[in-house]
Amino acid sequence: MKFETKLFLYLAPFFVVVGVIYGFAVDWQEPVGFLGLPLIGGLMAMVGAYLALTARRIDARPEDDENGEIADGAGDQGVFAPWSWWPLVIAAASALAFLGLAVGWWVVYLGFVLGVIGLVGWVFEFSRGQHAH
Repeated sequence: MKFETKLFLYLAPFFVVVGVIYGFAVDWQEPVGFLGLPLIGGLMAMVGAYLALTARRIDARPEDDENGEIADGAGDQGVFAPWSWWPLVIAAASALAFLGLAVGWWVVYLGFVLGVIGLVGWVFEFSRGQHAH
């Protein structure tokens, strides 16, 4: 996680500096830019700090070894359900919610309800029936 930590922590001051420069360039008349860019820098710093703290708690990954081979990262990468239909339900709920922004707020609420159903189904997919652990 060394690269990711450095990426976020080194880019955080960049966004703060660019936000200040932008503020001077527009004479502080346009608030979104000179407030938004330093806030992005703050968010990048928070993510970088989280990654730095997480890197202390876990063992070094194969990607962090400069002399590592591709085969060092082989093996299981997680548990994935290739037969799951729940991601399709969540995608439909997202599409419905974004459609609601253009059509009407009542459609957003339908998308939210469908999204909650899809998320609960996806989370508890392995907790019932043949695939229960």
